Amino acid sequence: MVLSDRSIAEALSTGRLVVDPIGEDAVQPASLDIRLDRHFRVFLNHREAFIDVRKAAEDLTEAHEIEEDEPFVLHPGEFVLGSTLESVELADDLVARVEGKSSLGRLGLLVHATAGYVDPGWRGHLTLELSNVSTLPIRLYYQMKIGQLSFQNLTTSADRPYGHPSLKSRYQGQHLPTASRIHRDYESGA
Repeated sequence: MVLSDRSIAEALSTGRLVVDPIGEDAVQPASLDIRLDRHFRVFLNHREAFIDVRKAAEDLTEAHEIEEDEPFVLHPGEFVLGSTLESVELADDLVARVEGKSSLGRLGLLVHATAGYVDPGWRGHLTLELSNVSTLPIRLYYQMKIGQLSFQNLTTSADRPYGHPSLKSRYQGQHLPTASRIHRDYESGA
């Protein structure tokens, strides 16, 4: 079942859920608002002819940081990686879903392509997969509400939560938007 505002507040107070810094009025009836940080990874078009999932993706993107009042302009059809202002920590028996804000979705902003699931045991800032499917550029700002997290309890604690050594978790503890690390699946011993 999805956690209600009361259950989210309880999880925050007991430390089963840690969100830092938590925004004012962040807890909604059945979700928690998350905000956009100032860091992005922007794809460098025409550097490569294609994306090869067997190769590191860091060279396909470059870091970009905006100032406090400077907008980041997301153009129609553009895809960039962003990051949440909040660091999130989940207990071993709690999962989260990243969802967009309705008001932003109505403008054509998508906040995740496929990575909307946050595993039990996760720690770090969430990387957002930002896409503009509208026909006009969208200005994004540091600290704006960009999405929301909904939470569910597992039936039991996970035996091997995210970050467990046997899982080879790729993104535990990330702070900045992080490029794909799928190439590690093709390294010897993976």
